[in-house]
Order: sequence, then structure tokens, then C-alpha cells
Amino acid sequence: MIESNNPEINVDELMEKIREEVAKRKTDYRPSQTKSSLSISSLSNHLNQIEALLKNAESRSLTRTKLPAKYYKLPLAEKLEKFILKTFNLLFRDQREVNYNLTSAFKQSISINRQLITEIEVLRSQLDKRLGNVASRTQSVDERLGNVASRTQSVDERLRALENHTQVIDEQLESLATNMDERLRALEHRTHAVDERLANSVEQRFGALEHRTHAVDERLANSVEQRLGALEHRTHAVDERLANSVEQRLGALEHRTHAVDESLGSINSHIQKLSENYLTNNSYLINDLIQQKRLIALFLEEARKRLPEPFDREQLQTFINEDKHALDAFYAAFEDEFRGSREDILNRLKVYLPLIEQAEIGKPESPILDVGCGRGEWLELLKESGYTAKGIDNNRVMLERCSTKKLDVLEADVIAYLQSLADASLGAVTGFHIIEHLQFPVLIKLIEEVFRVLQPGGMAIFETPNPKNLVVGACNFYSDLTHNNPIFPETIQFCLKYQGLLDVQLLYLNPVENSPFARDDLVKQTLNNWFFGPRDYAVVGYKK
Repeated sequence: MIESNNPEINVDELMEKIREEVAKRKTDYRPSQTKSSLSISSLSNHLNQIEALLKNAESRSLTRTKLPAKYYKLPLAEKLEKFILKTFNLLFRDQREVNYNLTSAFKQSISINRQLITEIEVLRSQLDKRLGNVASRTQSVDERLGNVASRTQSVDERLRALENHTQVIDEQLESLATNMDERLRALEHRTHAVDERLANSVEQRFGALEHRTHAVDERLANSVEQRLGALEHRTHAVDERLANSVEQRLGALEHRTHAVDESLGSINSHIQKLSENYLTNNSYLINDLIQQKRLIALFLEEARKRLPEPFDREQLQTFINEDKHALDAFYAAFEDEFRGSREDILNRLKVYLPLIEQAEIGKPESPILDVGCGRGEWLELLKESGYTAKGIDNNRVMLERCSTKKLDVLEADVIAYLQSLADASLGAVTGFHIIEHLQFPVLIKLIEEVFRVLQPGGMAIFETPNPKNLVVGACNFYSDLTHNNPIFPETIQFCLKYQGLLDVQLLYLNPVENSPFARDDLVKQTLNNWFFGPRDYAVVGYKK
């Protein structure tokens, strides 16, 4: 009887666990039912409204041939009609041409948007089909796993049948040995009788009989050993074949289990992302609560100092100054949502490192000042590259983040801080997405102070959204409610030149990826620049 040294594997329990895991994952492959069709319908309605407005604007841009009816009630209106119309059309000829060009451009934009809506709907239908295919393939995998379970059960039944057959053979061998023992005892009994009857020739006949008995014993022993050897060989071959088959099927099952583990890993990563979002939101709430606690503590402290007297002007000004920081936590959360991840911004800012290296600045005697440093990505990059740099900002939440990364930062107003510095004390002044927040007089004052504090050979770098990309200039720019207005690239270039900076250059950065417009003809190049061109630009100037 075959004895197994391996622990038994409960295949039914294993297959049941696999089915449960696959059933849990089926919901992840179902096509999501969203309200995107409703959004596209709403967008189409908005486009229809815009077309109606464009038709009205186009009609208003045509040359006037008649005065409004209410003006005919005035004296001499009919006599002076031709002169008034001619004068009016002459004065507003350029404006009509501009209006006509703008309406034409917006019509082309509406046409392109309609094409994009059509393509989005086609892509959505394709995505639904693919998700359906994924669901059907998941069901097929479940069925195939069921087949593996049934086939594994069949192997188990065959193993039990082989064990029963081996037990029968073992019983037959025991029976054969018992019969041979009985026959030997009978032969011994008969030999004893012969010895008694043939006492005179006992030695001769006993010798012959002993010889024959020994031959019989050898023949029987050889036969039994051969049969047992053959049976053992056949049993060993069956064991090897069964072991190979079970190993192969267990290997296939292990491979499929590995695939299921990979799917579970992707789900775990998704859960981890959700956890990170939760931690981010928790951080936003903590920052906001800290800000509110600071304001309440300040108010109570000032109230204790003055009660029962009313607040004086200095204390009221303290409250006003603190009120400027009421939205610090909100704007920090807004930057995290719309500015981009810290890793993305670090990679974008690496384009400026060769400029710093070429200018040979960033040393202790020629430090770099980053105005409006925000979350401190540029300061972190400069620190890792071995440059001396400091950042200023008026958002306390962001400054606290910079401090946790051991960055040199200070809470200050940009103009006031620059005015506190000595002439020719800095190697560079940088500002990323700050100048679009400033009113024009403040912007000019900033450039004046930057020119004053720069050392000879020093440089200024300012990055801002690119309004030549129509999507940025007309839409994305206004996602930040603290933005003032887009700045035309050649305008800020002129401002730097006017204040004394030389070799002022414009660098266009961060184009939109995967543009649908090829660049093999002028029209497509123009459309690509309007809608898929660089989203940002930088103005770089030097002090000689």
C-alpha cells in the first residue's frame, strides 16, 4: 500500500477562496455609469447660445445704412442722416473689422469644439465596449477556474481509485503467501510420511527431495521477486506521472493566483491613493483650524489688554493685518489641486538650472532671492544643486511647509523686503507665477527694485501663464481668483528693457502634449499654437 509523505492540499477550499476574490473584483470592471452625456449636452447648449451671440455680434459689425428709429424724431435728422452715417462708419471701421475677425475666430473655435465633442462620444462608446469585454473575460476566467477545480477533483478521485487497487494487490499477495505456506506444510507432512515408509532409502530419497525442494523454493522466490519488482516499477511510474500532472496543474493554478494577486495589488495602490487624498484633506482642515485658532487667540489677547476700554487704532490694524491671512490655508489647498504635484513642478523648474550655472551666481556673495516662493520647489532644487538661496512669501501655511523641509524662508511683502536690501546685493531675483497677481504700478515698482538690488552680471527670471495659448489666456488663467490679468509676453519684455535690464529673452515652456494638429501646413501650425502651444513663458533679463 502506497504511503504519502506530503501533506494533503484542500483543493476545494483553495478554489472557493479564488472564486470569492474574483467575484469581489468583478465590480471593478463594470462600465461606470456617469453623467458625462449630460455634461456634453449642456456644453452643446452653451455652444448654441454662443453661436446665437456671435450671429448678433456679426450683424452689429456690418456697415450701418440707416439710423435707429428713435433718432428720426430729432430735428434735421433726415437731412444729416448721410453725413452722420458716413462719419459713424468711418470712425468705427477698424472696430467693425476687429469684431468681424473675432466672430470668425470664435466660429472656428465652436466648430472645433463640436468636433471634439463628437470624438469624446466615440471614445466613450469604445471605452464602454472595452469595459464590457473585460467583464466577459473576467467571467471566462472564473469558468476556467471552475474547470480547474473539477479536473483537480477528478485527479483526486483517480488517486483514491489507485490506492484502492494497490490495496487489493496487497491483499492478493498476502493470500498467495498464505497459500504457499500451507502447501509447504503439506509437502513437509508428506515428506515425513515418506521418510517413515521408506526408512531404508531415506537418505537417498531425502537428498533428492531436498534438492528438488530447494529448486522449487528458488523458482518460487524468483517468481515472487520478479512479480513484486514489476509491480513496484509500474507503481513508481504511475506515481511519477501523477506527480508530474499534479505539479503542472498546480503550477498553472499558482500562475493564475499570481495574476489575481497582481490585480489585488493594483486595487491596494488605488486604496493607497484614496488614503493619501484623505490625509491631504485632513492636512487642509488642520491648517484651517490652526489659522482660526491663531485669530481667536489674537482677538482674546487684545480684548484682555483693552477691556473694558474700546480697541484703539493700533489694535484694530493688528486685526486687519491678521485678516489678510484668513485664506492662507484655502490658497495652499488650491495650489495643491490646480498647480500640479510637487514632483511635476520640480521637473519643470529644472530648465532654469543651466541659466543659473552659466551666470555663475548663487554663491554666498551673490545669493538668489525667490519672491512668492510658495511651496518651495525652486528653493529645494537650488539647495540640492548647492546654491545659496532665500524665499519670501506672505502665506503662512506655505512658509510652514518650507520650514519643515529646512528651507531658508521669511514672511514678508515683496516690495517692502526689496526696499530693505542694499544696492547690488543679490545675484538673481526669481518669481514663478507671481507677476500676474500684481497691479501695473506694483509690477513696475517690483522691476525697479529688482534692477537696483541686482549685482552686475546678475539676472531676473519671471514665469507666468502664456496668453498666446487661447485656452490658457481665455479659460485656465481665471481658475485662480487672485489673478489680475494675463500679461502679453512682449509687454513684460519691454518693461524689463525700459527699467535697464539687457539681453531680455522670452522662453516658451510646457506645451500641451498629444496635439491633434500636425505641423505640416501653416493652418494646422496656427491652430496648434492657439490651442496646444506652450502654457507658460518666462522672461529673463540681465544687469550689465
